Amino acid sequence: MPVVPVDGLDTRYEVSGDGPPLLLFSPGGFDAKLANWDSHGVYRRTGLARRLAERYTCIAFDRRESGASGGRVERVTWAHYAAQGRGLLDHLGVDRAFLMGGCVGCSVATTFAVAHPERTAGMVLYSPAGGARYRMTQHRRFAEHAAFVAANGLAAVVDRVKNSEAGFSADPAVGPWAPVVRSDPAFAQAYAALDADGYRTVLDGLCRTMFDRDSVPGPEPEDLLGLNIPALVVPGQDASHARSAAWFLHECLPASQLWDVPVAEQTADTAPARVLEFLDSVAIDSATE
Repeated sequence: MPVVPVDGLDTRYEVSGDGPPLLLFSPGGFDAKLANWDSHGVYRRTGLARRLAERYTCIAFDRRESGASGGRVERVTWAHYAAQGRGLLDHLGVDRAFLMGGCVGCSVATTFAVAHPERTAGMVLYSPAGGARYRMTQHRRFAEHAAFVAANGLAAVVDRVKNSEAGFSADPAVGPWAPVVRSDPAFAQAYAALDADGYRTVLDGLCRTMFDRDSVPGPEPEDLLGLNIPALVVPGQDASHARSAAWFLHECLPASQLWDVPVAEQTADTAPARVLEFLDSVAIDSATE
């Protein structure tokens, strides 16, 4: 797969299909890689990305610190993730695209839309991550990672990462930079030598500012309320993808539609058809303006 530098970090991406451009912000927590569209939960079960590529040019990529993309130890924000998507569109010469986020990708997609409404044709926000239990889970993971670092040091984190295939969700001790530690020996060496107190400051700031609410992390509600971009919101239904998260986005996005069906009814027959119906209708409306 091709790799392009964005903000000094390698970004691995894949372009498939033909038609209007559709930028995909991957699901998967702190390992939001493009392969997750074919391997994770409802996306695998419905074949959603594969079906969309039949009518749209799908641009998928490994988010920074995920998959084969690069990373940097800093207080990462949702704006950093959105900027990576913008940089990829710039590289591909795409001025305006539809956006689709899955899981945490919904927070990135909405952040992108708030920052660049003129480049956003419409949004599909599928199973947005959010809710009180989601916030508490994220804070607990960061606390467990910080405790492991305090007790064992960053070199022990590198050893644990290299002797395991687990990510941050399955094993909080490996931390949010585990994919880069695993794939980049130079990064792993520099990571092990970081000042532990400075690293803890980065961790605390990242967690506090990224997961600061019990609704959906990302843009402020006031920014969403002023965003007149067509959107389709599809709810999840578990501890990390609370139904309230989808309702929150629907209530805050004035031009949104809510496809309010249980996850069990989001099938290979129904889900791609509903998403394509939405995208096609927005594309037709845009063409007639």
